[in-house]
Amino acid sequence: MLVRSLAGGGRGGAATVALGIIHDTWHLKAECRGPESALFFPPSLPERREEREARELKAKAICALCSVRQECLEFALRVREPHGIWGGMNEIERRRLLPRDEELAL
Repeated sequence: MLVRSLAGGGRGGAATVALGIIHDTWHLKAECRGPESALFFPPSLPERREEREARELKAKAICALCSVRQECLEFALRVREPHGIWGGMNEIERRRLLPRDEELAL
């Protein structure tokens, strides 16, 4: 969170004002935005293995063209995202990138 101290108000002679959390905006440039976003997450009903593999291949093809693929992957690893295709990788592929002790936490 970005915080700025202002002279004047407050008990201690200076007021601390929270200007808000600065969010990454990489997701606004992501190729996965829009009608095909459903490809990146499993459906609510079970899907056959062949269907999952086909869905993931389509999602990964979109990721391959994305200018923010690396930022997406870094975000998913940082927050330990347990579902979906992020940065061109599914949850199993991302788990392999994590240190072993962190992998157990998922």
